[in-house]
Amino acid sequence: MTTYSRRSFLLAAGATTALTAACGNGVGSDGAVTIDARVDATRDYLFNKYPSTQELAQKALGVLWMPLMTKAGFMVGGAYGEGALRIDDATVDYYAAAQASFGLQIGAQQYAHALFFMTEDALGTFRRSSGWSAGGDLEYALNDQGGNLSAETLTALDPVVAVVYGQAGLIVGATLEGTKYSRIIP
Repeated sequence: MTTYSRRSFLLAAGATTALTAACGNGVGSDGAVTIDARVDATRDYLFNKYPSTQELAQKALGVLWMPLMTKAGFMVGGAYGEGALRIDDATVDYYAAAQASFGLQIGAQQYAHALFFMTEDALGTFRRSSGWSAGGDLEYALNDQGGNLSAETLTALDPVVAVVYGQAGLIVGATLEGTKYSRIIP
């Protein structure tokens, strides 16, 4: 039986996250221009595929758009991506998201996600923090069999609503729990 120490887990998670950050995102080479172009494209994709998200965005005080998250793992995994926080559809800050995971997993996946900040307190806490972590308190907007977002999400009183979309790859069920968001300068 193989046993893993905390040190070996942390080293493997760090190495996997670093490898994931280096593979295929392509973000960072042209800095802010590239991030903003990717945000525009994924925002338009979300609004076209799920029109009800436009109403959610209009109600939100700010939206963090993460246009491309790359996740890979073999027992130990990691995910990385870069995106932009927009208020009134104007970019105010850029963020990186990183996640490490451990467990029965194998494969790779790319996906996009958006965090809709529905209250001033939630948006303020996010912007003031030096590193904000997504936890189990996020309300997830899920699409039903017809491809529509649940109507509950549009009237939810939750401070942050998460939408994960555009999934492609072999790992099923992307979650944002444990994802850490940090402000960056592209």
